[in-house]
Amino acid sequence: MAVSSDVEPLFVAFKKFSLYGDTKASGRELTGKAWAKLCKDCRVIDGKSVTGTDVDIVFSKVKQRSARVITYKEFQQALEELAPKRFKGQSKEAALQSIHKLVEGQEPTNVGVTKVAKTATVDRLTDTSRYTGSHKERFDDSGRGKGREGREDLVEHTGYVNAYKDAGTYDSKVKDADK
Repeated sequence: MAVSSDVEPLFVAFKKFSLYGDTKASGRELTGKAWAKLCKDCRVIDGKSVTGTDVDIVFSKVKQRSARVITYKEFQQALEELAPKRFKGQSKEAALQSIHKLVEGQEPTNVGVTKVAKTATVDRLTDTSRYTGSHKERFDDSGRGKGREGREDLVEHTGYVNAYKDAGTYDSKVKDADK
């Protein structure tokens, strides 16, 4: 078995992968999906000697019969199962040390996460100064949204119809007519 100094970074990696992507995870058990991700991200799966199928088979072999997860102890057994297969030319202990070095200190990666596209098309479509019609009314001069004021017609209690061009001129017209 591995020395206790090697076990600590291994447990940290186990915990990080067991918590990754699962809000209800306790960090004490690793799902089959998380196990496959750990093996892929830590390069245990090399595509030649160890494949995704091999990883799934080892997971099924070490887990309890009715369980869907593996514990840390079962995780160590799974690494022991994969080590000789991954590092064929080495002794069992050396292979185990090598596979521990692959996993230790690793974290889940976010490969394939969608990034924000910065293209001329996106810039043109999101430039609020080029908006027309009713869309133009939803933004102020600086390009910030007006919120509710930009979406709804708020009633002004002035006595005039909305957007009347001579609003507020009644008093001046009546006074001019009285003279």
